[in-house]
Amino acid sequence: MKFTPIKTLAASAVLCALSSTAYAAKIGDTEFTYGGYIKLDAMWSDYSAGAPAGTSVGRDFYVPSTLTVGNDNSSDAVFDMHARESRFNFGTATLLDNGKTVKTKIELDFLASAPGGNERVSNSYSPRIRHAFISYDGWLFGQTWSNFQNVGALPEALDFVGPAEGTVFVRQSQIKYTTGAWSFSLENPESTITTAGGGMAVTDDASLPDFTARYTHNADWGNFVVTALARQLTYKVGGVDADETSFGVSASGMVKFGQDNLKFMLTQGKGLGRYVGLNVARGAVLNGDDLDAIDSTSGFIAYQHKWNSQWRSTFLYSFLSADNDENLLAMYGDPTESSQSYSANILYSPVKRLTFGAEFKHAERELESGVDGDLDRLQFSVKYAF
Repeated sequence: MKFTPIKTLAASAVLCALSSTAYAAKIGDTEFTYGGYIKLDAMWSDYSAGAPAGTSVGRDFYVPSTLTVGNDNSSDAVFDMHARESRFNFGTATLLDNGKTVKTKIELDFLASAPGGNERVSNSYSPRIRHAFISYDGWLFGQTWSNFQNVGALPEALDFVGPAEGTVFVRQSQIKYTTGAWSFSLENPESTITTAGGGMAVTDDASLPDFTARYTHNADWGNFVVTALARQLTYKVGGVDADETSFGVSASGMVKFGQDNLKFMLTQGKGLGRYVGLNVARGAVLNGDDLDAIDSTSGFIAYQHKWNSQWRSTFLYSFLSADNDENLLAMYGDPTESSQSYSANILYSPVKRLTFGAEFKHAERELESGVDGDLDRLQFSVKYAF
């Protein structure tokens, strides 16, 4: 058994806005890797219609559906601080006798975990699984980013997601095959349905997996990605057996301008629901014994400017618009009609893996009736990737 002492290979490290990996050790034909980061977030948030409860996930990072709406006279400012975005990943790569390599990865963090901890004494939040998959010969089996999502288009932001209402953002179990610029996947289905009174039913009754297809074009100027999604929305409760087919398409990418870059995404579809905007709009409305899928259009554009080798800024605009059936509002409540946000940040890295940052975000949510609310958030972060 051959053991290679722990060492860092900076040239091979995978560093991005969401994670990092460094080589750690090699035993025999298996290479073990580890990575992650520690991140502290401190946020001052001013809500025009009152702050959500302290247990709301929207207090840890921007979640459009949690933005309160209502009386503009109930402005409420709150301060939050946490390290729950911190994460750790572990992976292996084993060279097989046939000359091919099988790889594994598992990653955990502490955001949106249930049951969560509390802030009275220990702040002991539960870990949650982010990624857990095996990859071999073009195939991937396990949980990771949906093939419908282009993670590479996400801009660098202090907020956990950044363009929350404007991006496809899903991790789930899947079987994926990649060949050249193409990839295809069968993914775990789940439907979010609006029921009488405006309640949300989360159903897991689909008879088919969600299907995605993706094409990626890489060039010296950047990259361009087109993805497509087909899925079945279902509701089988109380004698009702309803289903509806859903389709969506998303185009995204990154364009380089010297040291600067422009990132973007535009997504349109019928019944996309949980795939976009962190589920700010649901997939469909239960109308008697039928499902009426909700159309939506969402997107974002972000420009990052490098001031010098240590300072950089990202300027971001994000939006989502849902096309709700006004004939159903009297029976099914007052759903979100639109959500949008603007943000700008300044990031300072005195050394490559250590980043200090400040970010201002303004966000708005409006219901179909016209009732709205907004959020102004000032966030400070310190992050060290290892």
